[in-house]
Amino acid sequence: MIPGMATPVVLGLSAVIVAVTGEEPRLLTVGTSPVGLPSGQLDPEGDRTLERALRRWVREQTGIDLGYVEQLYSLGDRDRGPHQGERLVTVAYLALVREGPVPVQSGARWRDFYSFFPWEDFREGPPPALGSAVVPALEGWVAGAAEGAVGEARRERVQIMFGRRGSPWDVERVLERYELLFEAGLISEAGAPDGPVPGEPMALDHRRIAAQALGRLRGKLRYRPVVFELLPPTFTLGRLQRVVEALSGVRLHSQNFRRLVGKGGLVEPTGEVDASTGGRPAAVYRFRREVLRERPAPGVGLPGMRTSG
Repeated sequence: MIPGMATPVVLGLSAVIVAVTGEEPRLLTVGTSPVGLPSGQLDPEGDRTLERALRRWVREQTGIDLGYVEQLYSLGDRDRGPHQGERLVTVAYLALVREGPVPVQSGARWRDFYSFFPWEDFREGPPPALGSAVVPALEGWVAGAAEGAVGEARRERVQIMFGRRGSPWDVERVLERYELLFEAGLISEAGAPDGPVPGEPMALDHRRIAAQALGRLRGKLRYRPVVFELLPPTFTLGRLQRVVEALSGVRLHSQNFRRLVGKGGLVEPTGEVDASTGGRPAAVYRFRREVLRERPAPGVGLPGMRTSG
């Protein structure tokens, strides 16, 4: 670059495209070793808005027409882009879809969301990665601090973020947990390719963006009916519960969940039943859109949870 010349700024867009298939939260990725999020650039002349640009190149690259889309946040730290001599500013978006096939030539692939964040899935009890790798590594990081305020501050952060010593596990703190692991130098994106903490890395800072999206999505379950964007027009309450569990990473008490959904007026029966669930046929429901006008925060809610340790 010529001395004194202004650094060119490139405006990029990245999409965290989420689906739930069966009981698994899914993330659309592109590339290999490491994978990344679908990303493109704004056409300053052709794209009227950032969101239209996002929808355009996602359709062109993957064949997917996005439905629900919301802006997450913007990233613009110096030297975060792949090319020297330019400043990459990225606007990240969260998109919710129902999983479908993607063109082979696009290089896109649906992946298990928790393969990138194995410490976030408590549906079958405390995840093995947490007790066998994450917590010991963090305890080593705490022990490596100088005595006094620095060590105590580290200890407190680990306790709050990872639900230790009686602190509750907050399902929404996905980004803060990831950033703590990054700061401690325990994951590959922090320069530890063979670090002690499992979890597949992503290109650039895309795993950080994905962590932000998962935390945002978990939070929205409490006060927005976004979960219905991931479901077909009609569904059983059992399927609705499995989707919420997949996103939150925790199991829910079935009776309490059904009571909460019914009390909140979120769904209404169609009068049909689904005999394919096994055992007694299950009633089929649909999302009741009138709830959007009736309540300011029509979410399904999530339970508090405490971990051992």
